Amino acid sequence: MSGALPTGACDTHFHIFGPTSRFPYDDKRTYTPPEAPKEALMALHKRLGIDRGVIVQPGCHGFDNSVTLDAIATSHGAYRGIALVPTTVTKDEIAGLNRGGIRGVRFNFVKHLGAPPSLTDFRRVTDVIAPFGWHAVLHLSADDLETALPYLKPLEIPFVIDHLARINAAAGLDQAPFQKLLELTANPRAWVKISGMDRASAAGAPFHDVVPFAQKLVAAAPDRILWGTDWPHPNIKYPVPDDQGLVDLLSVAVPDAKARERILVDNPAQLYGF
Repeated sequence: MSGALPTGACDTHFHIFGPTSRFPYDDKRTYTPPEAPKEALMALHKRLGIDRGVIVQPGCHGFDNSVTLDAIATSHGAYRGIALVPTTVTKDEIAGLNRGGIRGVRFNFVKHLGAPPSLTDFRRVTDVIAPFGWHAVLHLSADDLETALPYLKPLEIPFVIDHLARINAAAGLDQAPFQKLLELTANPRAWVKISGMDRASAAGAPFHDVVPFAQKLVAAAPDRILWGTDWPHPNIKYPVPDDQGLVDLLSVAVPDAKARERILVDNPAQLYGF
């Protein structure tokens, strides 16, 4: 991005892995990433000029949110978190996570990472978190959006779609999954992260083929768009993207400085309570 990031800029999507000597990986994990501790993350944010962040509990750590809670506790109020919880989670357990800075629960719909929650389990968990002002985060691929719609239409809490719903830029703006995503933004509870643009790209770095998709979403719901680095970029089959390049990409997708400030500062402050 040309110039300094605005004060209060927030990275709303990244993970922390380990160190496994203190925060071991879950025995039932579906992937085993290299360690990426909080110290490396905080150094990156300092270099990029990012003041706030939202840690997304990674699946490799399972339902033990200690790695996320620890990073929040040492951030001096700069970080919030998104948890993974079992379907049996209780109100008291959510209250404890809330005190630790957690503000939402992530649900997986990406098939290669495991089966999606049943509709009954999804509703149970969202009912438990609703009194805390939390939101639901959905990790899904473009083809999973149709499956997720019955979960979302009756939902009475805010929900966030990760990574542009992992659309495939090669399929064009008129592809059905992206049109469904655009339609979904008409729901005032729907938020979308224009993160993971590298994952959506068919052209590769600097990922400019995804810019028109991001611009359509920003135009559709400017007050409900979020951005994140997706550091340290797990489960990709191409060179790890340069995080400064991803920051620069946002200025290409959103050239208006005030609109970028809304995405980087105002929108996260509203959703995460900064």
